[in-house]
Amino acid sequence: MVATMKRYTVRYERDEQGWWVTSVNGVAGCHTQGRTIAQARRRIREALGLFVEDADRANLVDEVKLGPLARRTMAKLRMAQRQAVARQVEAQRSAQEAARLLTKRLHLSVRDAGEILGLSHQRVQQLVHARSKAGRKKAS
Repeated sequence: MVATMKRYTVRYERDEQGWWVTSVNGVAGCHTQGRTIAQARRRIREALGLFVEDADRANLVDEVKLGPLARRTMAKLRMAQRQAVARQVEAQRSAQEAARLLTKRLHLSVRDAGEILGLSHQRVQQLVHARSKAGRKKAS
C-alpha cells in the first residue's frame, strides 16, 4: 500500500506588531506565530505535530495574506517575470541564429563571431552546436 502525503494549507497573516500569525486550515486550534515567515513555518510544523502523527512528512502549502496593494504589486511582478523569461528565450534563439549565420554561412571563426556578438568564443561554439528544441523533439 502506498502512503499518500497529507497536505495542509497554512495561512500567514501579519498582526499589529509585525509578527506572522499562522494557522492550519481544517485543524482547529493549530496556530502559532513567528517574527519571520521562516520562523513561523518551522513553528507551525511543530504545532501541527501536536495534532497529527505525520506532521514531519506533511506537505504544507503557504497561503500568505497580503493587502490589495501588495497583491496587485505581486501580480505585476509575476507578469514581468513571465515576460522576462519569454524575452530570454527569444534572445537565446536569436543569438543561436546569429552565431550560426556568422560561422556557417559567412564562414567567420567562432572568435570573430564572438567579437561581433559580444560573446565569448566558447559561448558561440555552444550556440553553433546546440540543437534546437524543435530538432530534439523530432529526433526523439
